[in-house]
Amino acid sequence: MSIVLAPFSIFAIVYLLFLSNPCTVYAKDHNISAAKWTSAGATWYGAPTGFGSDGGACGYTTSVQSKPFSSMIAAGNPTLFRSGKGCGECYQVMCNAKPECSKKSIEVVITDLCPPGGQCTAQKVHFDLSGTAFGALAKKGKENELRNVGILPVLYKRVECDYPGYNLIFKIDAGSNPYYLAVLIEYERGDGDLSAVSLKDGSAKSKEWKSMNHSWGAIWKLDAGTKLTGPLSIKITTMKGKKLKVKNVIPVNWGPGQTYRAKVNF
Repeated sequence: MSIVLAPFSIFAIVYLLFLSNPCTVYAKDHNISAAKWTSAGATWYGAPTGFGSDGGACGYTTSVQSKPFSSMIAAGNPTLFRSGKGCGECYQVMCNAKPECSKKSIEVVITDLCPPGGQCTAQKVHFDLSGTAFGALAKKGKENELRNVGILPVLYKRVECDYPGYNLIFKIDAGSNPYYLAVLIEYERGDGDLSAVSLKDGSAKSKEWKSMNHSWGAIWKLDAGTKLTGPLSIKITTMKGKKLKVKNVIPVNWGPGQTYRAKVNF
């Protein structure tokens, strides 16, 4: 006597195999090519519908609540933050481990450090999301219930950053002076991170690019020793080696506390 499998049996077998390995998912989101998702943990901080903190370890301050970040940010544990080199990197995060989860991915930017210890080191990779971002993982009307689950198992993957309509900006630190420059660099499209920054001043004698040192978070500094003459040009390099020169982005009459917008981006 022969046995004939029902047409849906093959799909049932595939589904069971998927359930046996729930932390490996392949998907296509936000026009990103299919990639492997990896498991991590997530919590939230700040106000339930807030932007985390306005004193984040990357130095973005209150800009995280405005476009293009729009409060969709995360404090990364040391694995993600990487002593500030992870500032600006973008990730898709999703949850399907709880009935309150929407199973739809969100995109967040690393803008802060989740302090070592406690919940932030419970997993190798941990996202401490803003209240707004954490709530966006939930089904509509289930946001508060999801916020009460404690450490939430999530899936994540690195994606390229995209800030439509926004070019690079350079914020001059309040402690800068004609001989010392510290600048926060924000809204890098693509990789989102930086591995090197160099500066060239506008004096007729200056032809060399001077390497800046990573200060903290997304801030780079140069103790020039001689007066920096504007306009200043800045060259940035991402972790993957992509380079971009931003000519004369900081004007002759530059000053501490000022923000200057470039006309280019990656």
